Amino acid sequence: MSGGTFEALRGQLHEAATAFADGPGALEGILRGIVDDVERAVREPLEIFPVCHHSPASALAMARRLREKQPKVIYLELCEDMAPLLTELRNCRLPVAVQAFASEIEGFPADWAPLSVVAPVTEASAEYQAIAYALDTPGVELVLVDRSSDHVFQWDARPADEPAPGPDAPHAEEDAGLHGDAVGVEIGDLRPRFAELEEHLLRHGRVRHWSEWWHQYVEVPLGDSDHDAYRQVMLLIGSLFRRLAPGDPRKVQVDEDRERYMWTRMREHLAATGADPADCLYVCGAFHAASRVAEFGVHGSDTFAITPRTATTWRHGLIPSSHAAIEAQFGLAPGSVSIAATEWAKNVKRTGVRPYRLEGQAGAKKSTRPRKTVAPLPASAAPPADALTGFLQRPPALDPLDEAELLGWSVDIVRAARRSGYLASTADAIAVFETSILLAGMRDRAKPTPYDFQDAAVTCIEKDVVPGRRDVRRLVEIMMGGDRVGQVGYDALPPLARDVHDRLAPLNLRLEQRGVQRALLDIAAQPELERCSDVLWMLRRLLPRDAARPIMGDRRLGERPIQESWDLALGTHQRALIELGYEGVSIEQVLEQRLRRTAYAAQATAATVLETVEDAVRYLRSRRLADELGTRALEVLAHERSVDGAPEVLRRVRRLLAYYRTAEPVLPPWIESFVKTGYAHYCTLLPTAFTDDDASVRQVAAMLGFLFSMEGLALSLGCDRTQLELALAQSHPTDPARTALLWAARTHLGAMTRGELRERCDELLGNPLVVPAYPRYLSGFLHALEPVPGLADFVVEAVSNAFARLPDPVLLPWLPTLITTLRSGGTELAPLLIREAGRVFPARLAELDAWVPPWRLPQEPLDLRLAPSAGTAGAGGVPLLAAHPATCDALADLLGYDGTWDAPQAPEAGAALLARHPETATALEALLAVT
Repeated sequence: MSGGTFEALRGQLHEAATAFADGPGALEGILRGIVDDVERAVREPLEIFPVCHHSPASALAMARRLREKQPKVIYLELCEDMAPLLTELRNCRLPVAVQAFASEIEGFPADWAPLSVVAPVTEASAEYQAIAYALDTPGVELVLVDRSSDHVFQWDARPADEPAPGPDAPHAEEDAGLHGDAVGVEIGDLRPRFAELEEHLLRHGRVRHWSEWWHQYVEVPLGDSDHDAYRQVMLLIGSLFRRLAPGDPRKVQVDEDRERYMWTRMREHLAATGADPADCLYVCGAFHAASRVAEFGVHGSDTFAITPRTATTWRHGLIPSSHAAIEAQFGLAPGSVSIAATEWAKNVKRTGVRPYRLEGQAGAKKSTRPRKTVAPLPASAAPPADALTGFLQRPPALDPLDEAELLGWSVDIVRAARRSGYLASTADAIAVFETSILLAGMRDRAKPTPYDFQDAAVTCIEKDVVPGRRDVRRLVEIMMGGDRVGQVGYDALPPLARDVHDRLAPLNLRLEQRGVQRALLDIAAQPELERCSDVLWMLRRLLPRDAARPIMGDRRLGERPIQESWDLALGTHQRALIELGYEGVSIEQVLEQRLRRTAYAAQATAATVLETVEDAVRYLRSRRLADELGTRALEVLAHERSVDGAPEVLRRVRRLLAYYRTAEPVLPPWIESFVKTGYAHYCTLLPTAFTDDDASVRQVAAMLGFLFSMEGLALSLGCDRTQLELALAQSHPTDPARTALLWAARTHLGAMTRGELRERCDELLGNPLVVPAYPRYLSGFLHALEPVPGLADFVVEAVSNAFARLPDPVLLPWLPTLITTLRSGGTELAPLLIREAGRVFPARLAELDAWVPPWRLPQEPLDLRLAPSAGTAGAGGVPLLAAHPATCDALADLLGYDGTWDAPQAPEAGAALLARHPETATALEALLAVT
């Protein structure tokens, strides 16, 4: 461009480029290009209002311009699919974030799920001023023109294996994670993309980070400027950062496509409504306001084609935000948003500009002054004057030192430091006051900024260590306004969240309040609270662990609650509750969907599916869903080829069987099929598991536990015990622990007697070559208590013999293994051993010297025959069996035994037992004689 409003500025820049660069060249091209960008945006018929996100100066200039111009249409740089939610901002306490969320995606890599986009809104922002003006002013239309949430990820040219982006760096503050892993969308991202430029500005500005530089050299000078100066300076900064940005093709392409998208949407709206561009206002970031794409302007080209959205279903809502979350999301310095909010309040009070606030805005002060109607300024056809040259030539106005304000800050920070455990005094307040002035002078500032004061407070108060939970820097941030946390009002919550609040109303708690609240449920006295208990347990399953934490009470299969105590923090975890509302209209529906999703996942195992069956019974009490998921568990088990989940499968199947046997008249068909299939499945895998190095001893023991504990039910359903016998016969382990496990299993089946098992253990202890490996055999016997709990007495005997006969170099290294084994199966193994040891060992210390272990006593052989031998003296036979021989004859035929009955002997006359032992009868006779 040549001529025009900024021709004088072009001449001055040409002279500067010649003087500093030894002649016109690239520098002149950049400087003159910046002026061309400013003039192009200023001459556009549709007024462009450049802003910087969360900038008090931009918010103040926006409020002032809206009252002057009173536009009828506002085009706002914000995702166009978020428009329906903006009316709900009046039901919230700022800051909050507008969110688009998608859990089930189509057209994107599966590992990107869930997709989330957030756009935070604070009161000290230009976008909030525009939204409040448009929603509360009759006849004003608000149009969002930026790309949709779907296009945010469509244009994300990441590799397919790269995860979705999240916050740049985690902050230490608790509320910094309120946005989760969402992609942040900000209005007016204005920061140098040229690292050397940012470093140069920070070094020569004598500041530490970008937020401080922006506050000192942009916010303060633009605070009192008029509209033309503000607008042209912001366009100048946006063009400067744009022209000095490195040529990242992907980033540049996305930025230019966004600008094409927004101008295309604005031209479509103007053509559809016939609105006059002079009555419209386009609010966008200064970076995009200085655009050079062909589609720029009302009369730009219409060659850009907007691609359709994918089939992904997006859900929208409002979630609470905070200053710390905004800083973490967009890489701002900690405390910068809080300081900006403080500056916003000071600027409003100083300038007298009345900002816009939504009617009924939660947390906003109600204005008692009547609203004045100001006529809009007439549109001027003349081009705007050159305010940029005067602004650049004018020296910065030095703010006078406000001693009262600085003194108040110094006293307040000392008071806060003393409350946090610092040994601060009045002398420290004076030191902070003087150091703030000193630092400001060293940085060429007449008035100390909040950042100068923060540095001075850290230098003077925080000596060596932090005595409390907060350091001095954090105390200054709290004093300057703190980390303000927003809240979504009840009316703006999704239906699921409102339903949760309604169902928990009998607790009489303020659930929307942040912090932990204690809820006491006496369900025995108030049976209606059982429904609240059901809701709380489902929230415990769906929300983060600290959102609903039980202090007393448990939810088990088949049990009804009596009394419960809960710590609730639903207000703190409001975002998680709101995101549940994106998945369904009730928590029961969401829980059912999640259980199905877990059960039908590609990586689902039989153990995880059985867990979903338990949850369906415990939380939903749904027999239909439990049967469906149980059938799915049967399918997964049949296709498994490993035994990794055997312990968990055994534990859960036992619980479900115990529940159904007490709560149902008959077992569900799926669990009968599961036991039958599991019996054959584990019999097939057993020989391989005994020799497989990847299968642990605990897993093999769990397989045997399933086979032995479910054997009765499996045999009644048609299974054959021969499968198990063959599986054990084909098992040939070489590991000592698994060998001991096999011996225990054979003992349980009767293939090996206790005496043979004891002899083998004695042989091991008597062989010096095997003694070092004996503790591993003991570990196998300990695991054998899971499938064969009847061996508890033998395990006590084996462990006692080990302590008595093993040398210390062998015994002591094994003790940690013993402890970890008992701890891993603590609830099952330890009680068995303790109970058996208590039965075997003497109860008193005095009896210990004379005590003889039961296994060292002589063992008398047991005669289990029913009929006595022919030579037994005094045997009277079995008269009952002889009188009714049909049963014994049938059993003998079944076993293939051919025998005859002995002739019955005559019973002894009289009461032979009383005759041999007359003491009882004599005592009874004497007692009766006395009475």
